[in-house]
Amino acid sequence: MTALQQPARADGPLRPPVRVPFPVVDEVSRHCLQEEEPETVHIEVHLPGPLDAGRLRTAFGEALRRHPRILMREAPGRWYRRRYEWELTAEPDVEVVSFPAPGRDALRDARTRALTEAPPLSLSPPIRLEVVEGAGSVEGSEATDAVGVRPRGADGPQPRTPQTTVLFLTINHTALDGPACLRVLATAAELYGGKDNSPAAPPNRTTPEAPPPPEDSPSNWSHPARVAPGTPEPSPGNGMLVTELPLPHRPKGSPYTVNDQLMVTTALTLAHWNREHGDRPRPLRITMPVDDRPRDLTMPIGNGTRLVEVPFAPEELTVHDPADMPAFLHRTATRTRALKSLPRPQLGHGASLLTAPWAPVAVRAALTRGLRRAAAPWTSTTLLSNIGRIPYPLDFGEEAGRAHAVWFSAPARMPRGLTVTTASTAGRLHLALRWSRALLSHGDGAHLRDLFEHYLHTTEVTP
Repeated sequence: MTALQQPARADGPLRPPVRVPFPVVDEVSRHCLQEEEPETVHIEVHLPGPLDAGRLRTAFGEALRRHPRILMREAPGRWYRRRYEWELTAEPDVEVVSFPAPGRDALRDARTRALTEAPPLSLSPPIRLEVVEGAGSVEGSEATDAVGVRPRGADGPQPRTPQTTVLFLTINHTALDGPACLRVLATAAELYGGKDNSPAAPPNRTTPEAPPPPEDSPSNWSHPARVAPGTPEPSPGNGMLVTELPLPHRPKGSPYTVNDQLMVTTALTLAHWNREHGDRPRPLRITMPVDDRPRDLTMPIGNGTRLVEVPFAPEELTVHDPADMPAFLHRTATRTRALKSLPRPQLGHGASLLTAPWAPVAVRAALTRGLRRAAAPWTSTTLLSNIGRIPYPLDFGEEAGRAHAVWFSAPARMPRGLTVTTASTAGRLHLALRWSRALLSHGDGAHLRDLFEHYLHTTEVTP
C-alpha cells in the first residue's frame, strides 16, 4: 500500500485517532462500490483438526495488534470533503472471529456469505474470520448452485477427517488484499500453535534480465474479447467454484514458470469457450496482479499489488500441435517478464489524476464511475491472480495441524465477469473460478473448470 504502515494511537479526549488518506487503489474501489456485487476477497484454509475458540480469538486479536495497519475504518466526512480517510484504531470495533453453527450446509453457507456480505468499511477492521468446524470431506460441498469444490486429478483428493476445520477469511477489497491478510493469519497461526510460521524462502531461479517486450506483441489498445455469456442467472452477485488439481509438470530448466503455464491455460480456456459460443476470434487480454512486497513481518498491509495486462493474439489461441506448445510458453514467459519489469503505478497513470484532490470526492466518484463505464470495451477479458506457493506453513499446532488446502477468490464484476485465482499448497494446485451471475451459471463454471483442467494438461510438455 502506498500509505505508510504505522501503529494506531490510543483514542482519547486530547488525542484523536490517526487518519491516513485513501491510497489510489482504495479510493478508486470506494468510488465504484455496488451493493449487488460486493467487492470481497475470500480466503479459505482447510486444517485437519479442531481449534479452540478462546485461544483462536486471543491469537487473532494479538495478530491484528502486531499488524496495526489492518485496524482501520473509514472516517466519516461530508460530501464535499476532498479525500476519503482511514481512521486507525487501537482495538477492533467488533468481534472479528465467529463460529457458525456446524451442519450439513455450513461450508456452503460460509462460501455464500463470503461472496454476498462484505465486512463494513465503517467498522475496524474491515475483515471477518468464520470458523466452520467438522466440515467433513471436501467432496460433500459441491451440492450447491452457488459454490462448490471438487478434488480432481490422477492422484485423487487428499485424505480428510471428520474433524476438518475450515477458516473463512472475508476481506473488504476496498481496504485490503488477500496476501496482506494471509500474512496476518500466519501471525495468528504462530501465536496460536507456537510453531514457526515464517515465510519460506522464494525458489531460486536463474532467469535472465527482463528483455524489452517483443516487437510482435499484440497491442494493448485494441478492444479485447469479452467472455461470451453462458446461461445468466436472475439473482445478482457472484457465483464460485473451487477445485483441487495436480500441479502441472514443468521440466527442469524450463525457460517458463508455472505462472506462465497458468496464463496460457487461462487464455486457451477462454478462447475455446468463446469459440463454442460462436464468437469470432479476437485478441485476449489477461490482467495479472504483481506483488513485490516482502512476506515477513515488515510486509505493508493494504492493497499492495500492481496490475499488468498480458495480451494474446487470436492466431496464438487456435488449437495447437503439441510440438508448438514449448514455443508458445516461452513466448508468453518473455512477454510477462518484460511487462512485469516496466515501472508503472498500481492502476496506471490515469488513476492518479482521478484521485488527486482537485474536487470533492462526490464529484470525482461520479466522474470515475462514468469513465469506468466508457472504458468498458477496453477492459481486459479476465483477471488471473496466481498467489503461487503459499509461503507460510499455516501451522496451528499439534491438534489443529497444518493447512492442506488454501483457496482465494477475487471479485468478478462486469464487464470482465470472470476471475481465475490459483494457489498451491502441499504440492496441489487450488483453483477458484468466480463469476458474475449476470454472465454465467454454476453449470457454465463447471464446464470452464473442465476446460481449464484439459488445457493445463496440454502445457505439460517436454521442450
